[in-house]
Amino acid sequence: MTKPIIFPANISNDDTALLPAIEFDGPISIIDTESQIKAACRYLAGQPIIGFDTETRPSFRAGVINRVALLQLSSAERSFLFRLNKIPLDKAIIKLLESKEILKIGIDIKGDLRALHNIRHFQERNFIDLQHFVEDWGIAEKSLRKISAIVLGKRVSKAQRLSNWEATQLTPGQQLYAATDAWVCTRIYDQLLHTPKPKKRKNDATNPSAQR
Repeated sequence: MTKPIIFPANISNDDTALLPAIEFDGPISIIDTESQIKAACRYLAGQPIIGFDTETRPSFRAGVINRVALLQLSSAERSFLFRLNKIPLDKAIIKLLESKEILKIGIDIKGDLRALHNIRHFQERNFIDLQHFVEDWGIAEKSLRKISAIVLGKRVSKAQRLSNWEATQLTPGQQLYAATDAWVCTRIYDQLLHTPKPKKRKNDATNPSAQR
């Protein structure tokens, strides 16, 4: 009999650093002109599940927050990087974010959605935040890097996180980083769906301290 998978609740930074890196290896499309938006959204509209993330140029001044510069939407096979510092948050993109049919998977999505709402109002639908979703498998970590380490056994590089997302051209490293962050959310979600949830102990329902 196959032994059930039990994920650890936490993983240390040192143990995470020892794991092999995971990277998106499919085609990456940069959407930086309005003429490219419809075709990209048409493809994404045909996907049942897409990964979701945003990037913002970091501000090193207290109290200064820049407008979101990049929206990443990725299927299991293709990743699209919408450069919102160059194109509008178009109706076709909004339709994806509001769709009840397309499941959007991300992490700490509340902040990402708030940043997008600062550009244009919309009513997001059918989003899953991995920070909360993983709790049913006993995982307490909240970062994408550590959740990936626990669920997939691979680490997500954060080397490009503080780079300039409003640069004239995104470097290959930035493109790969951004695509991976959205895509890997779909991988984590799929792995969890194929992993039975651990059985709750009898006192879990009555003992608040046992519910983490």
